[in-house]
Amino acid sequence: MTKRIFVLLLALVFTLGLASFGFAADKPAAAPKAEEKKAVEVKGTVSKIDGKKITVKDAAGKETTVEVKEVSKDLKVGDMVTIKDGMVTKEAAPAKEAPKKKKAIEGC
Repeated sequence: MTKRIFVLLLALVFTLGLASFGFAADKPAAAPKAEEKKAVEVKGTVSKIDGKKITVKDAAGKETTVEVKEVSKDLKVGDMVTIKDGMVTKEAAPAKEAPKKKKAIEGC
């Protein structure tokens, strides 16, 4: 009986030992460092400002949240911006045309 328990215990230790080697071999890939990240350029309309995170909606309607180095005080929701390498560039809003004046109709 003792011999049978010893063999089962030895088999259990051997099995768990092999399983631990299998888990140790599966190391997750390291996340890229800040210097290795690709430069991202985002153009669109500001839809949300949360501290140093700005959410921009592009022309296709896709929202992208980008962390920037510094947020300008005159930046507000609805502004057209370009964000590249953490720097925000505010684009000039398209000039609105003056409303056309209606001509007076004679005889009214």
